Order: sequence, then structure tokens, then C-alpha cells
Amino acid sequence: MKSGAEPQTALLPRGAALFERVDYRLIETPEDEDRLHLMRYRAYLQAGLIPPSESRRVTDRFDDAPNVWNFGVYVDDELCSSVRIHVLTSEWRMSYTTEVFGDVLHPRLDRGEVFVDPCRFVADPEMQQRFPELPYLTVRLPFVACEHFNADVGLSMVRTDHQAFYRRVFLSETLTEPRSFPGWPTKKAVLMASDYPKVREKILTRFPIMRSSAFERRMLFQRGSVRTATSRPVLVASTAQA
Repeated sequence: MKSGAEPQTALLPRGAALFERVDYRLIETPEDEDRLHLMRYRAYLQAGLIPPSESRRVTDRFDDAPNVWNFGVYVDDELCSSVRIHVLTSEWRMSYTTEVFGDVLHPRLDRGEVFVDPCRFVADPEMQQRFPELPYLTVRLPFVACEHFNADVGLSMVRTDHQAFYRRVFLSETLTEPRSFPGWPTKKAVLMASDYPKVREKILTRFPIMRSSAFERRMLFQRGSVRTATSRPVLVASTAQA
């Protein structure tokens, strides 16, 4: 779907022109899933995170978790990047992040906190060169999810060398020391967190491109197949206009 936000171009960070060409789509068909898994492979291989494989695909058991949304970011109808978003609650805890950092997260989930947990943030290597603003347009989706699900915290499980980006964009704080991550033999990850209610207005002031309408949020997170309609965690969605 096209973004429902209508920010003033003069106020947008870099990527304003590309924003009008972006389409966010939920990955649901077998064909789209295969393209996504291939893009992940190319991105991780180029970054040195994985060795070559015959399948040339990267997927895991969490791609079909009941609390997950896999999004593709399309520019001019071409898949350019993707992010997988988990919504974590006391009842829905399935994600790699809770496996790696469960000692930090489970006690907070027990207290009823709601987390938006993005992962598998990848961009096609060639598209990343053509559109260097892709990271901002892709991580916009977790921010929109925080608004829709009234999240307490936006999480980020990231490589140690990517922390500066999340501090700059989401004002995130690092909660843990680096830990090993399944499937990344050459890298470690840290858990970062952004106190969404506290930083929301600051982020919107600095990055107006993060704004969204209630209509856009509903279209992104309340659509899908029978599986998504019946199996998603039931959460109260915000109706406020950002």
C-alpha cells in the first residue's frame, strides 16, 4: 500500500522524493516469500554474515509465527528492502530476540509491557547503492507499528557496529553486552530499546517522514489472510492521528 502520511516535503530528511515512490506490502504469497528469502541471502552474504549455500535462501521458523508481519519495501514496484516485525506481549513471545535476550525481556513481558520487535532488516545490495535512503524508509515501519499497537518500547537487536544508527534515529539505548546470535557466526548483537511514549514527539520532530495516518496503520496491520486475521495477538490499536 502507498503511505497514508502527508508530510511537508520541505521538512523531510533525505529520502523525501523517494518516499512518494515507496509501497509497503505484507509478504504473503509463495512467490513474494521466495523473493524475500533470496534478497536476505544476497544481503547477508555480501555483509559477510553467512557462508555461501546451495539454496541461496535465508529463512527461519519465526517467519510464520502468529505474532509476525513480514513487510517488503517496494520502489517503483521492485522489492528493495524488508523488515520482519514481531509484536511481543505477555501471551505472544515468539522471536529470536526473546531467545537471545529472554532474561531481559521475559520479566518485563510478565509485567504486561508491549514491545515492537523488528528484525531481518535487509536491503538488496544493488538497490541499497541506488537508494541510500532506504534504511530510513524501511525502519519507518517499526515506528508506525509502535503507534498502531500502543507499544511501550521499540526494540532493536542489532550488530554492534550498527548501534549509532539506532541512537540517531530512534534515540535508542543499549541494554546489554554483545551476545552471539543464531546464524551469525562472525558477528555479535546487542539489545537496544527506545521508550516509545517518551521519545515519540522528539523522533517525529526530527524525522517527520515517520508520521502516519490511522488509515495507513490499519491498512498495514489489520489486513491479510485468514491466518493473520485469526491468529494475530489481539491488541488495542491507536486511533490518534500522528
